Amino acid sequence: MKFNTKAIHGGQHHDPSTGAVMPPVYQTSTFVQTSPGQPLNPDYEYSRAANPTRSALENALASIENGTRGLAFSSGLAATDCVLRSFKAGDEIIAMDDLYGGTYRMFTRVYKDSGIKFHFVDMNDLDKFKSLINENTKMVWVETPTNPLMKLADIQEIAKITKEHNILFAVDNTFATPYLQKPLDLGADIVMHSATKYLGGHSDVIAGALIVKDEALGAQLHFQQFATGATLGPMDSFLVLRGIKTLHLRVQRHCENGAKVVEFLSNHPKIKTVYYPGLPSHPFHEIAKKQMSGFGGMVSFTFVSGKKEDAIDFLEKVQVFTLAESLGGVESLANHPALMTHASIPEDKRKEIGITDDLVRLSVGIEDAEDLIDDLKQALA
Repeated sequence: MKFNTKAIHGGQHHDPSTGAVMPPVYQTSTFVQTSPGQPLNPDYEYSRAANPTRSALENALASIENGTRGLAFSSGLAATDCVLRSFKAGDEIIAMDDLYGGTYRMFTRVYKDSGIKFHFVDMNDLDKFKSLINENTKMVWVETPTNPLMKLADIQEIAKITKEHNILFAVDNTFATPYLQKPLDLGADIVMHSATKYLGGHSDVIAGALIVKDEALGAQLHFQQFATGATLGPMDSFLVLRGIKTLHLRVQRHCENGAKVVEFLSNHPKIKTVYYPGLPSHPFHEIAKKQMSGFGGMVSFTFVSGKKEDAIDFLEKVQVFTLAESLGGVESLANHPALMTHASIPEDKRKEIGITDDLVRLSVGIEDAEDLIDDLKQALA
């Protein structure tokens, strides 16, 4: 199947008991057994271990990312936490220097006393990256494109290095989605999604996902999920599965609208820098062309004035764009990373990686592009 067909049919089956086209919401915590230890259906005993609605979603996730197993979690951070539980004191993890604030917070605060050592590095400086690898290095964690500066990392080149050193390689594919980028095909071992974003697509669910190529790794991660309990409920699983069925249509429009918004912003006298991988001036444009089939709907920009007050004034005036955290929904959202999504990153670290106080991040939705541009015009005026 090609992607558009996979999004609708990949890994999916009609409900065997009723013939329902969409999987029912199996709102049950437990399943009948015919004899002690003998469930009626060998796949289902207790919904923390497996639930038919969640299984349908997990099969769809594996299909669209070309993996062997998908796992659905109660949030993207729960999915990330599940991966980190694979490591012990003395292990080292190399991570990209520009990360979602919640990921950075988990790495530096939640796991700070675990004995796991984290290194943060510009993953485009491959020599610097390789210099950090030692016998204790167990995983590399990358976002591409990153949140909020739209930095990219060359997945294929990093995968060559991790395979040479027998290191796990995980990619947060939230911004790109599997419609635009497939990390497993490029050599990654684990793909993570905040399924709250583009996969769900309607700002009505909190969810996370892991997809892997190796079946043994999938079984290991499933055990950790089952043993710690951060599973996605059946209703939320249904909502994400429904979102995936229109993913290709929505992301195509996100890309189209994103390009038009970028063109407007790039020519506006009040805007200094526009961060968007589709721009030829973007420092990682060639990487984007190499590993992505489109450039997405995420856009960040700064002001010529450099003033935080100008960013706040703009964000208070938008009307079609909604001032809110999150991204990837059908509606356009605007966000101030330093005060909102990345406030958990210390100010000196934010400045070091380029998250300035005048930086604004847009999640360009699927409305009429003309209305979005008119809204940007009036807010900037």
